[in-house]
Amino acid sequence: MANESMRRNWTDGAAGWVANQAVFDAVFAPVTAAILDAADLAAGRRVLDVGCGTGTLLAAGTAAGAEVVGVDISEGMAAAARERVPGAAVLVADAQTADLREAAPGAAFDRVVSRFGVMFFEDPEAAFANLRRAAAPGARLVFACWRSLAENPMFSLGSQVLADRLDPRPEPSAPGAPGPDAFADADRLRGLLGGAGWTGVRIDPLDFTCDYGFDGTDGVEERLAQIRAVGVGRLAEEQLVPRIGADGWEALLDEVRAELRGSLVDGVLRFPGAVWLATAANPA
Repeated sequence: MANESMRRNWTDGAAGWVANQAVFDAVFAPVTAAILDAADLAAGRRVLDVGCGTGTLLAAGTAAGAEVVGVDISEGMAAAARERVPGAAVLVADAQTADLREAAPGAAFDRVVSRFGVMFFEDPEAAFANLRRAAAPGARLVFACWRSLAENPMFSLGSQVLADRLDPRPEPSAPGAPGPDAFADADRLRGLLGGAGWTGVRIDPLDFTCDYGFDGTDGVEERLAQIRAVGVGRLAEEQLVPRIGADGWEALLDEVRAELRGSLVDGVLRFPGAVWLATAANPA
């Protein structure tokens, strides 16, 4: 089942995400800001963060005085979120199938939010319906998800150098399959949310800049560390080092660095990001 595959993927990859938490948060800061602005996580609200990862939105909700609950399929991610936001309740569960009100007793949720955490469900319409069952009448749903991979160098710049050396090379997923670009088709996403009972659905484009020079560097090593920590980078190191040796691997990483340096803008690694900002309401 797809979610079991995703559970293994995020369990295996959690350490890399946790180690690079500061990089992800800095690069995705404009997306986080847009979610927070649309969600209005004010004091007194009860907030559910779906695919909470290392707790970025949980931390923001807590700072605003909201009661926050996170849910993630990865124990490693959940552990990092608990450490980062001690005041949050963090569940290790599949948000598609778990009874979230039973798992986190209390009032129904006034806000359901997510930053890149909703694209991995086996049955997304069932998942969105399950989230709505946990939400209060009139509750607001706000999440960000990627548009197409073609619009997002995040999924190819530097990492494609490594992917091209794999045998077999990773095959592109089928349109709509669980993964980063599952909701690239806005009409499909709108239909899934409507089918799950959410109303007032809006799917708005959000374009931003992935800026890796947040720490005063050119951002090349930050991007390289991120690539090595997740997805293709982890797979490439696992498969290629035994084949080409440590020296060959270091030479390959230098190829990645060269490609990244060729994409510097005013001396800093910056490239476009393209997401949907989705909002909807639970009918009263």
